[in-house]
Amino acid sequence: MGSIQVSQLGKAYKQYPSRWARLAEWFIPFSRPRHQLKWVLQDLSFTVNPGEALGIIGVNGAGKSTLLKMITGTTQPNAGHIHLQGRVAALLELGMGFHPDFSGRQNVFMAGQLLGLGMDELHELMPEIEAFAEIGEYIDQPVRTYSSGMQMRLAFSVATARRPDVLIVDEALSVGDAYFQHKSFARIREFRKAGTTLLIVSHDRQAIQNLCDRAILLANGKLALEGSPEEVMDFYSAMLAEKEQQTVRQERLESGQVRTISGTGEAGFADIALINDQGQRVDVVSVGAMVTLEVTVDVRADVPRLVLGFMIKDRMGQAMYGINTHRLNQPVENLKAGEQVVYRFKFPARLGKGNYSIALSLSRFDSHLDTNYEWRDFALVFHVINIKQADFVGCAWLDSDVSIERSEAVVAATVEG
Repeated sequence: MGSIQVSQLGKAYKQYPSRWARLAEWFIPFSRPRHQLKWVLQDLSFTVNPGEALGIIGVNGAGKSTLLKMITGTTQPNAGHIHLQGRVAALLELGMGFHPDFSGRQNVFMAGQLLGLGMDELHELMPEIEAFAEIGEYIDQPVRTYSSGMQMRLAFSVATARRPDVLIVDEALSVGDAYFQHKSFARIREFRKAGTTLLIVSHDRQAIQNLCDRAILLANGKLALEGSPEEVMDFYSAMLAEKEQQTVRQERLESGQVRTISGTGEAGFADIALINDQGQRVDVVSVGAMVTLEVTVDVRADVPRLVLGFMIKDRMGQAMYGINTHRLNQPVENLKAGEQVVYRFKFPARLGKGNYSIALSLSRFDSHLDTNYEWRDFALVFHVINIKQADFVGCAWLDSDVSIERSEAVVAATVEG
């Protein structure tokens, strides 16, 4: 079983005002320092327990890739220490370790030895590596002729030819086609079931929430937040929308879930309700029942264009359905401070049994990343039960109509002559 322990980790690079200052520091070793330290990561601590999956999230430049390079040993830290237990396989920069003039097969043997595999073992694994990569005759062509997707296929196949104790994956998988991404994540899930410890960097919300037990958010080289994948991804999404005079805050609900709220506050939610056909507020609905999501919005400052969107998510945070008034061609324009707008979305609750939440956003256009007035997760929580429909499995009720045709058996006649 593999584990990772990072304690008070720090990484800094020297910055010189000019190349002459760098030369002066080299040739006059006992003079004053002529550089400043630029800290990429500072005082970072976390633990990944055996068999656990941790997602790392952050904007470009937050220090994610630097952290992975230090964990895998390709870069050394300036402070703190890292303790790894078990055999580690890493998929970092695309094609890292591949020589462009060597064939894919030759690179498999070189990269495999760097991962600690012997030549006999690699000869034994080669057919499986070829089959999983699915690059055909290109396996014997120079890697410089490969597309980025082909390089990723081969690199992932080598890195996962043997189940590692610890698997570290950077954004490299994002360059692959949808088919191979699905295939790769299926293998990662198999490894997880078998006990592999996973450390993954991704901006893909579904990948983080499906694969990970916990997530951490890096911001400005420090640990900004640690928690459940959904909680951290919600906060990260709010951070992306954050602009001047905009706030991001989190509230813990009675259920223990964390609600993230962000926005400029020029418009905000005054009331949110789920209403049944009898006009009653409900938090329990039956499969297929007609319901209306009623949202009242207060306009606190002049707003040139207002778009309301909602997203229904399951208990794991996966999106079930989302729509907004921009896509429905129904934005409200030229609103004045003091006005109030009531939105009503009517739809059948064609959902499977379980708990669901609704996230809401008020923005200027299609995305809350463009002028986010207010964005709120867990704005409303409701439960779906099945008391009228045939029992079914899954997250969506499709109400399938079946027809069955049965024919009588045909008996062959024999004639004796």
